[in-house]
Amino acid sequence: MNTLATLGLALAFTLLPFAVQAQGSCRAESGPTTPHLLELYTSEGCSSCPPADRFASSLRGRAEVVVAAFHVDYWDRLGWVDRFGSPRHTARQQASMAHSGARFAYTPQWLMNGQDWRDWGAGTRWPAPRTAPLRLLLQYDGAQASVRVQAGPGAPPPASRLWWAWLEDGHLSQVQAGENRGATLRHDHVVRHYGEPVALGPGLPQEHRWLLPARERAGRLLVVLADARGLPLQALTC
Repeated sequence: MNTLATLGLALAFTLLPFAVQAQGSCRAESGPTTPHLLELYTSEGCSSCPPADRFASSLRGRAEVVVAAFHVDYWDRLGWVDRFGSPRHTARQQASMAHSGARFAYTPQWLMNGQDWRDWGAGTRWPAPRTAPLRLLLQYDGAQASVRVQAGPGAPPPASRLWWAWLEDGHLSQVQAGENRGATLRHDHVVRHYGEPVALGPGLPQEHRWLLPARERAGRLLVVLADARGLPLQALTC
């Protein structure tokens, strides 16, 4: 069994007692260009974060962007524990500083295609689409997930790593303490489960299979191929 499958099994058995499996199936194939990958680092305990959360929600259904909202846990010390926060998300944000250009971790922080992005909000002008060096065929049925990686047009694909996340929309939280006390917050694109990056072996095409963790509600699967620095080469949701 490959490393990605082993990781999936470990996550599935770890989380199974705490959630009910949400069934569903999906199949999708990436196109010749790469959507812009937007990572949001946010927290319910941060008073500056709700505008960024609202901007994330405004991007639902946009074909040119893919959004993943990672809730961090370091604001929990102020009295409100973010139920979506995770130390793994905090560690991911810290690790991103090696390539993002950010000098420190902060919230709300946006990364666009792996780079620190502060020029976000209404009226955003998106960069031109990029030709994808790699193409993906993604599918899942219940707990079974797989992705097939194929070379795209043009130059040979660079060395790459694959990671995945399970995203959910429409979460509401009534915050009762901390900086956002009394607020009702809506969250979309919330990362509920996250698979650490796994290096791809030489040669294409390749196929990886793994088990998705148990999920409490419907959502969508995001798979990202990134280069050795962590910058995205292709992203696809299903």
